Amino acid sequence: MRVADAMTRDVRLASPDQSIIEAAQMMADGDCGALPVGENDRLVGMVTDRDIVVRGLAQGKADCKIRDVMSQDIKYCYEDDDIDDVAQNMGDLQIRRLPVLSKDKRLIGIVSLGDITQTTDTEIAGDALSSISEKSTQHTSTGARPH
Repeated sequence: MRVADAMTRDVRLASPDQSIIEAAQMMADGDCGALPVGENDRLVGMVTDRDIVVRGLAQGKADCKIRDVMSQDIKYCYEDDDIDDVAQNMGDLQIRRLPVLSKDKRLIGIVSLGDITQTTDTEIAGDALSSISEKSTQHTSTGARPH
C-alpha cells in the first residue's frame, strides 16, 4: 500500500510568522498535534504541540513566533512511498507524523501513525509505536527522510 492511500489530504499550513497561540488554536480547531509550516510555497518546518509547550511556554516565550519553536530539520515522505517502509522509518526515528510531498516537493498531506494503523497491518503499526515509545536521547518532533 502507498502513503497516498493512508494519508490525510486536508492539512492546514501555518506560517512561520504566526504566533504560537495561533498555532495552538489551529491545532485545537483541526484536532491535531502538529502543523506543517510553509513560506513562499515551500515547506520550511513542522511545529508540534510539544514544541509549543517545551520550546515556547516552558521557556517563558508565550508571545513568540512559530519560527522560534518549530523544527527546521524537516523529514518527510513521498505519496508513492510504501506505507510499511514509512511506518518502519517512523519507528526508527521515533516520530508520530510526517508531511507527505509530491515528487516536485509540494506539500500534499500528512501521514500519522493513526492513519497507518487504520489502513495497514496492525503488527507493523504496533512495531512502529513500540519504537516511538522507547526513551529517546533527544527531542525529535519530526523525522524520516533527510532531504
